[in-house]
Amino acid sequence: MQDRSMKALEHFEEMRKRLIITLAAFLLFLLLSFTFVQDIYHYLVKDLPFKLALLGPGDIVVVYLMIAAVVAGAAVIPVAAHQLWLFIKPALSQSERKTALAYIPALFILFLAGISFGYFVLFPLVLSFLMSLSGEMFQTFFTTEKYFKFLLHMTLPFGVLFELPVVLMFLTSLGLINPYKLRAFRKYSYFALILVSVFITPPDFISDVLVIIPLILLYEVSVSLAKVVYKRKVAKQEREEAELKATS
Repeated sequence: MQDRSMKALEHFEEMRKRLIITLAAFLLFLLLSFTFVQDIYHYLVKDLPFKLALLGPGDIVVVYLMIAAVVAGAAVIPVAAHQLWLFIKPALSQSERKTALAYIPALFILFLAGISFGYFVLFPLVLSFLMSLSGEMFQTFFTTEKYFKFLLHMTLPFGVLFELPVVLMFLTSLGLINPYKLRAFRKYSYFALILVSVFITPPDFISDVLVIIPLILLYEVSVSLAKVVYKRKVAKQEREEAELKATS
């Protein structure tokens, strides 16, 4: 009993160490992001057909903080993934360690891909549609804070959701999930994705549909890739068992 308590304490201390390193890296990237935050802000607003307004002196600070936090969050993903790998490394086999390590760059790349998809594809479509609803009946007036909150709602979730293929492939390679069971629970997954899309989009049907479709396609791609990993894992296990029988 005492040995188990000691091991649990060691695991807790190790996890605490990894979290502190990740948090310190995030704060460092956050400070570095503030150095370029004005340049990033001007890039994001340079092609807007309207002017953004400030309702208070502190609004621009909030916007700068949001932008810097997103940049720092993206930059810290490889660090966080590597710290997670170091935490679970003792419980993995040699081949599983190599597999897990190979997924770290993919997490960062897919996060950027998700942000780019939300910003360059989805956000302009939704914003254009919402502005077309007002037509010439209303004067367009956006505050800087609300505009950027809307922008983050339309981009940041996709940065996270685009990492779904890597997560499912990694969990499949460890034998923690079965892609065939994921397909069996497809309707529940679709329902969860619909809830996510309703939560992150404005309250109109068209915006929901524009978000739901890529999310469902992303889920199906993730399951298909996990299925490939699962088949390779099963084939490898069968080869190892055949070789073991041949040598015995």
